[in-house]
Amino acid sequence: MSLTSAQKSEIIQQYKRSEKDTGTPEVQVSLMTSRIKDLTEHFKIHKKDVHSRRGLQQLVNKRRKLLKYLKHKDMERYQSLISSLGLRDSY
Repeated sequence: MSLTSAQKSEIIQQYKRSEKDTGTPEVQVSLMTSRIKDLTEHFKIHKKDVHSRRGLQQLVNKRRKLLKYLKHKDMERYQSLISSLGLRDSY
């Protein structure tokens, strides 16, 4: 259910801004988005898994806060990130 290290490194390579970048909002949001997608697939099979659903809600809220921060700091980076991840329609 969690991401393997190969999947994480692939996502980091795609969204990093510098050579040793792992903590920028783009990388964090992209990692969270992949985990959220995995969890939503999990809930299609396991509908009564309430404890993991709480973790999903926390993850979605954390991603929302990071996106809000990025939107406030740099609108162009925000728009490119949401378009590449396919989170919202368009702005």
